[in-house]
Amino acid sequence: VQLQASGGGLVQAGEFLRLSCAASGRTFSTYTMAWFRQAPGKERDLVAAISSTGRITRYADSVKGRFTISRDNAKNTQYLQMNSLKPEDTAAYYCAASRLKYPLPVVSGNYNYWGQGTLVTVSS
Repeated sequence: VQLQASGGGLVQAGEFLRLSCAASGRTFSTYTMAWFRQAPGKERDLVAAISSTGRITRYADSVKGRFTISRDNAKNTQYLQMNSLKPEDTAAYYCAASRLKYPLPVVSGNYNYWGQGTLVTVSS
């Protein structure tokens, strides 16, 4: 599967962005999907993950209550709604797909396919 992320940009603290990740192929609905982010000089960390059906989600503690992951299997697309953005959310955001199901994988090494990064910059 090929993944194409979009929606990044420059915003001020407190504002919002919505990231999208469009997938090719007919098997999107079978994959666990996730968003990771990587700031300069730091490791790539999980932001949120969602099960193949969309019924189960998992979030990093730092984004709980502010970010929402979702997916539309009919459109082969996943989303990340990011509200109340903070400067510390600044990073390149990557979408990823995993063949693993439950529990939702949290380590980047457990994801099989990656999109290119989309840059999110939050100014204070």
